[in-house]
Amino acid sequence: MLLLDELKLKLKYADKLFFDTKSSFDIDKMTVRLTELNSLQNDVNFYKDQKTALSVNQEATHIENQIALINELQKKLNDITEFIDLVSSENESSLICEIEEGLNALEAEVENLYLTTLLTGEYDKLNAILTLHAGAGGTEAMDWVSMLYRMYKMYCDKEGFSYEELDYLAGDEAGIKSVSFLVKGLNAYGYLKAEKGVHRLVRISPFDANARRHTSFASLEVMPEIENDNTIIINDAELRIDTYRSSGAGGQHVNKTESAVRITHLPSGLVTQCQNGRSQIQNRETAMRMLKSKLAEKKERENIEKAGAISGELKKIEWGSQIRSYVFQPYTMVKDHRTNYENTDVNSVMNGGLQEFIYEYLKRARG
Repeated sequence: MLLLDELKLKLKYADKLFFDTKSSFDIDKMTVRLTELNSLQNDVNFYKDQKTALSVNQEATHIENQIALINELQKKLNDITEFIDLVSSENESSLICEIEEGLNALEAEVENLYLTTLLTGEYDKLNAILTLHAGAGGTEAMDWVSMLYRMYKMYCDKEGFSYEELDYLAGDEAGIKSVSFLVKGLNAYGYLKAEKGVHRLVRISPFDANARRHTSFASLEVMPEIENDNTIIINDAELRIDTYRSSGAGGQHVNKTESAVRITHLPSGLVTQCQNGRSQIQNRETAMRMLKSKLAEKKERENIEKAGAISGELKKIEWGSQIRSYVFQPYTMVKDHRTNYENTDVNSVMNGGLQEFIYEYLKRARG
C-alpha cells in the first residue's frame, strides 16, 4: 500500500498526462464536426448510399466516444483529487488502499487515451492485414510462427479487435510456415504496425531429443487494409494470377478445386495469396485487396524513409535483424531492441500482453 504523499505524486503524474493528452484534442472542432455528421444522419436520403452511411456513422460514433471518454476521465480525476483532500483532512488512512486502486485504473485509462494521440499516420485508423513467415530454424521456426499467431490473436481479444484468417500454410512436421489474417477494429493498423519486423525466439527446443537451446526466427508483415484509395492504381496487365488447390484441413471446397489464388505484381515483385474463401472469386478479391494494401504500405514506408524517419523495411529473417527477442531459457525476458523496453514475464507477453511494447515504440517513433 502506498503512502498518501506517494498517491499525491501519482495523481500529479496522471493529471499532467491527462492535461497534455487533452490538449491534443480540439474539442470545439470535434463538436462542430459531430453536429455536421448528425445533420447528415438526419437526412431522409441518408441510407440510400450504404457505404457512405456506414462511414458517417463510424466517424460520428468515434467522435462521440472520444468526447465522452475525455469528460469521464476529467470527472474521475476531480473525484480522486477531492477524495485525497478529504483523506488528508480527516486522516482516514483506511481509505488509502481504495484510492490507490482507483488511481491505478485511472492512470491506465489516461495512458490508453494518450496512446491514441500518437496515431497520426494516414492509414492508422484502418484495419490491419498481418502475415507471419517462418525464418531460420526449421521445424522450431514453424512452431514459433504458431506461437506468435496465438499471441496476436490473444492480443486482439484483449484489445477488442476481431480477426479473420485469410491464408494458412501448415508446417511439414509441426507449426505453421506462413499465415495471413485480417485484424478489424479502430486503429488496428496504427497499433500493430509497431510489430512489423523479425521476432527471435530462444528456448530449449521440444523437437530436440538432446534438449539443446535453439534460436529461431519469424517475420511479421503488417499492412493497412485498403479498400477506397484512388491513389493506388493497379494495371491488370502487370499482374500474374495463378490458381492452385488449397492446402487447408479440408471441407466442402478446400483441396477439391483450384480455389486458392496467388497474385504477383510484376513491377514491384509483391506477392499475395488467399485460400480460405469458399470460391476462387472470393479468394481473388481478397488477394487483390491484400495487394492494394501491400502497395499502400510500401508507399507509406518510402515516404517515411524520404522524410528521414525510421525505416520499416523487413530485413533478412535471421540472426542480427530482429526487432524483439523472446528468451525462455536460461532466463525469461522479452526485449524490444528498438526501444530497449523489457518484460521478464514472458508468459504474460505470449498471452497477448503487447500494449506496453507498442506504447513505447509509438512514443519513440513520435519523438
